[in-house]
Amino acid sequence: MRIMGLDYGAKTVGVALSDESLLIAQPYETIERERPTKLRRTFARIEEIIIENGVTEIVLGYPKNMNNTEGERVRLTEEFKENLERRTGLPVHLMDERLTTIAADRTLSDMDVAKEDRKTYIDKVAAALILETYLDMRRNAE
Repeated sequence: MRIMGLDYGAKTVGVALSDESLLIAQPYETIERERPTKLRRTFARIEEIIIENGVTEIVLGYPKNMNNTEGERVRLTEEFKENLERRTGLPVHLMDERLTTIAADRTLSDMDVAKEDRKTYIDKVAAALILETYLDMRRNAE
């Protein structure tokens, strides 16, 4: 049993997976998208990862604005969530993702990843931070 974390963006979807003990979130992959409206291949790849890794739940980053308002990205994320639930049959939990991209960039910087190379990793690291927040919250609720 594993939980998948997703950072849904206009051009990419960052993917992270928990370990089987649900303690650690690890960056897994960045799914590149041709166009913001093209999601068929994105969903197909997510479904493959779910099957390959025994994923039982999904945590999706929820992109509220810093002042807690909801913009266009929130609406698109909610549509993505509904489609994801319908396609996978798995529960999808929304998790506040404010500042995760900044934290991911800082983490990569601390690891001495060159600025020009960070784009390759930032979305999956952000997904891992979203998933890590969810796992911590879940453990603290027990």
